[in-house]
Amino acid sequence: MQTIKRNAAQSKLLANSDTKLEAKVPRHSSSQPPREINGPSAWYGRDMVKTDKWLYRLTKTDISEIDQAVAHSRHLPIQHIGKAQFPLPKLGKRMKLLLNELLDGRGFVLIRGLPINRYDRESAARAYWGLGAWLGSPRSQNARGDLLGHVIDLSRTTADPNTRIYQTSERQNYHADPTDIVGLLCLQKSMVGGASSILSSVTLYNEFQKRRPDLAAVLFSPFCIDRRGEVPKGKKPWYRMSVFSWHAGLLTTQFTRPYIDSAQRFSEVPRLTPKQVEALDFFQALCEEPSIHLKTDFEPGDIQFLHNYQILHDRTAFIDWPGQPERQRHLLRLWLCCERGRNLPPSFRDRQGRITVGDRGGIIVPDTKTNVTIEVV
Repeated sequence: MQTIKRNAAQSKLLANSDTKLEAKVPRHSSSQPPREINGPSAWYGRDMVKTDKWLYRLTKTDISEIDQAVAHSRHLPIQHIGKAQFPLPKLGKRMKLLLNELLDGRGFVLIRGLPINRYDRESAARAYWGLGAWLGSPRSQNARGDLLGHVIDLSRTTADPNTRIYQTSERQNYHADPTDIVGLLCLQKSMVGGASSILSSVTLYNEFQKRRPDLAAVLFSPFCIDRRGEVPKGKKPWYRMSVFSWHAGLLTTQFTRPYIDSAQRFSEVPRLTPKQVEALDFFQALCEEPSIHLKTDFEPGDIQFLHNYQILHDRTAFIDWPGQPERQRHLLRLWLCCERGRNLPPSFRDRQGRITVGDRGGIIVPDTKTNVTIEVV
């Protein structure tokens, strides 16, 4: 949420405080976005790098609860695990507070210390899934219906119009996924590169209004975006959506520049105008400013959760360990739909199907059957 305020006690949320966020401050009532949006969601990387309030380190008690919950859920297939099947007496309360921070605060959190060095792959996936269940329910991440995604280099290239960038070792570019929350668990880091970079799209909007309000207006109009071969029934291989949307008193942002550019391969898609290209280029340039984004290196056992409607994320290109496939960079990904959340603009229906709070997001195409796979296929 972009207008919520916190007191000093609440700022200790990620530092082992059990204080709950106060009632939400009313959203902007105007039908038009303000010139500047204030609140905890309008943060700068230059400030975040000076603090670790966005970092939660798992305690011994937390890890003990996770271990017990993993054992408690062993009789169930992973996809049948919800909060009730993954009991976390104390850590569960923390996860609820972290969800508040995701939806109503700065929009991101990094959980550090999941002991995957002593977990087998199945136990690590079960622990990660169980923690995610305290935030939301999983959504399909691709045409195959994967509920547990594997972010790993499959030796593909984005030159193939049906390849998604997460299947390569290329830079991912700043983007937002079609679901409420995206989570990433680091199982193995690369030899070189692969750093995570995130930023506040609210901050980008504010900077646009300060520097180029004329271009901000362009981004409130729709662009055509490539579905990269994952086409829902009855839909075109591309969809229309604006970068900035103002709806129900909140700014909601989506941005995937490579897929905007690749949509130009379709003859029925209108050509980008010079003004649209200028606005997209300026947006990308702002993303690259060191004062705006926050870069972090994932360590094995790190879990990052992001609120897609106000945070954009990126990954630098990487190089894996030569001749050592067992050391290949490997992240597990969750796309989660929350029981509560913001109302989305109607245009989001074309992108992610339903927009009903608590039942939306993900990728579903004809013959999609949701599944959970522990190993890369």
